[in-house]
Amino acid sequence: MIDPMSFKSEILFTIVLLTIIIALNSLSKRAIRRFGRTSSIDMNSRKIIFYLSNLMFYLLAFVGISLIWGVNFKDFSVFISSILAILGVGFVAQWSILSNLTASVILFFNHPLRLGDRIRVMDKDFDWTGKVEDISGFYLFMRTDDGKRITIPTNLVIQKGIEILKEEKTDMETHDEE
Repeated sequence: MIDPMSFKSEILFTIVLLTIIIALNSLSKRAIRRFGRTSSIDMNSRKIIFYLSNLMFYLLAFVGISLIWGVNFKDFSVFISSILAILGVGFVAQWSILSNLTASVILFFNHPLRLGDRIRVMDKDFDWTGKVEDISGFYLFMRTDDGKRITIPTNLVIQKGIEILKEEKTDMETHDEE
């Protein structure tokens, strides 16, 4: 039987590391919320940042705990490369998942599209014109001008292209300008 007292320093270092990681994660979430409010970043975009931040802290905790418990670097690198190879095969097998996720990141960081915008997806077969209601990691949700709620994969939005439409002026606004 293994004596738990023989691993006293490893247990102590693990508890300290997890406490530090949890504290940093909490501070990071507060900073993201504060920055999101001051920069007017919408809630869905903040969610993506939260998920990426959590992923980074989980990976940091995993590597730190592995090092504390004395995992051999050679064995650790073989393990990580095996996991990455499996993920690579999985992503190639499900290329649409990866392309949708990449397109969501592109829409989030490098496109002027925002929630509430009225857009037209440039497609010769379909007239997708309406208001953007949500953008998730894989889909763009919009309500078309005829009231339908449609879901479009984000990679299709990037491939087809979109036009951000200006809001049409009402008769009252046109009359006020005269």
